[in-house]
Amino acid sequence: MITRTSQPANGALLISEMKEFASFPKATQRYIRRSLDVAYGRRDAIECWARDEGEAASIRAQSRIYKQLDHLRMQVPDDSGLDMIEPFMGMLITLAAFDLGQDRLPNFAAFRFLYERLVGASARPWLPASFCSAAALPHLHPDRRRTLLQSISESAATAPGWSNREPVFWPEWVEKVDLQQAA
Repeated sequence: MITRTSQPANGALLISEMKEFASFPKATQRYIRRSLDVAYGRRDAIECWARDEGEAASIRAQSRIYKQLDHLRMQVPDDSGLDMIEPFMGMLITLAAFDLGQDRLPNFAAFRFLYERLVGASARPWLPASFCSAAALPHLHPDRRRTLLQSISESAATAPGWSNREPVFWPEWVEKVDLQQAA
């Protein structure tokens, strides 16, 4: 399988990733930033992201399930041997099912964008299968399952290889600034 390489951030790649993020709906952008805050402890996610008690409960649940991420990153299979995928895929599908159940990731592109940052580039070969598995689970409404499953392109589902380049753009929350005071 592909190994990680450390390369300097290419400006064109950074801009491409920024454009991809900007193409997502605002609710998706918000959920991705929130998820990265929860996963990496960048700030108090409840204080920053919870608009009501329902969102606070969702963030607490996300924090509990994301505790598996460190273990998941260490479990990424080095090859496609079937004996290596069970613990990894089970855990990855569980996390994916949680995130898709939050109804903020509308398609495979948004899911892939988030999970490349949550798990790393080495997880790319496993993302189409985990997405399709989680999107087909019965906890989602049938119309939602259909929309999600139709969002993965044939080329994404049948890719012959995957880049080992780690993402370079990591979206973060930016506090609103009073433009008159900043000037």
